[in-house]
Amino acid sequence: MSTQRPRRAVVTGIGVIAPNGLSAEAYWKSVGEGLGVLDRITREGCEHLPLKVAGEVRAFDAAALIDERFLVQTDRFTHFAMAAAALALDDAGLGRDGPEDPFSIGVATAAGSGGGEFGQRELQKLWGQGSKFVGPYQSIAWFYAASTGQISIRSGFKGPCGVVASDEAGGLDVIAHAARAVQRGTGTMVVGAAEAPLAPYSMVCQLGYPELSTVEDPDRAYRPFTAAACGFVPSEGGAMLVVEDEDRARERGAAVRATVAGHGATFTGASRWEASREGLARAIRVALDEADCAPEEIDVVFADALGVPEADRAEALAIADALGPHAARVPVTAPKTGTGRAYCGAPVLDTAAAVLAMEHDQVPPTPNVFDICHDLDLVMSRARPAELRTALVLSRGLMGSNAALVVRRGGDSAR
Repeated sequence: MSTQRPRRAVVTGIGVIAPNGLSAEAYWKSVGEGLGVLDRITREGCEHLPLKVAGEVRAFDAAALIDERFLVQTDRFTHFAMAAAALALDDAGLGRDGPEDPFSIGVATAAGSGGGEFGQRELQKLWGQGSKFVGPYQSIAWFYAASTGQISIRSGFKGPCGVVASDEAGGLDVIAHAARAVQRGTGTMVVGAAEAPLAPYSMVCQLGYPELSTVEDPDRAYRPFTAAACGFVPSEGGAMLVVEDEDRARERGAAVRATVAGHGATFTGASRWEASREGLARAIRVALDEADCAPEEIDVVFADALGVPEADRAEALAIADALGPHAARVPVTAPKTGTGRAYCGAPVLDTAAAVLAMEHDQVPPTPNVFDICHDLDLVMSRARPAELRTALVLSRGLMGSNAALVVRRGGDSAR
């Protein structure tokens, strides 16, 4: 019998492109201070739409960060992902010169809406000028797998690559997918998600979601767990992580920022929020079991926080069901209320926030939320100092997916 211990997947790099920061450091500063950046949408062509508030990434200059040959082939959602991946690789100390063994590094992303802005532009050319004016990259730029492909091509990565399309919760599912690839023998995975759902075409598609908030006041448009909950506000951006084998990371002197300890996923159907209680609780239990983690070991919960009364109630009850008496004591937070929900990018941003929270021993607050109507210890107003060693990140999708991820503080091992 082999005495070699199982390979452990750890996070060594974080890259963030979000409405409140274009790096992990800037993102954490804003999140830690509880700053809200939701505002009126300024994108051209959106003025007449009922959706008035969102989280826009306004200071992002794609041309300054991405080579022109890649820029012209890709949509804004891929620009975000490529920039975040480069930041994560730099943070992990892997640089951009190309790997010694290109087959040892893979890429996996989650995607929801794909390249709507690029697609809209090309369709306008088709109907306004004719087919000869449609560029050849229309065939690939809109594709939900474009970010995975472009990151791997740009960096020369030839390891296992893939894309997860499992609704918003796919942002957690893809991290688990990457961790399992590492456990099966892949050295490193670049993993995450970024979205760009604020082009007019993309926004019109979202108007069919009854969960979408159309409140015009940015401070009141997204207030989950309150009596005034009126839906969620969408957002651009996302995050990419470098996940690699712990032994490999330590051998090259990389800092281990967190361990991907456990994951669970279920499916309970579109907009069946009462049913999501059982599904989310099941996902939490599976994640805890995989992490060999008792409920009492969870030090903070990053909530899904949809902002729909039925969904918020189901989540609060799911946390209580899965964590038992500990649910009344564990701090809960939802930093996304200050930035909006970036669909598949949202839970990856929450995972990045969880890692940063553990590093700083600080639970970030939930912006714009002051008076909750659920039995949760929701952190509001200001950050709360706390010793954080294990975090639970939750996500649900509008189509019915549920996911939970357990991450441990860097250097901490499973029991």
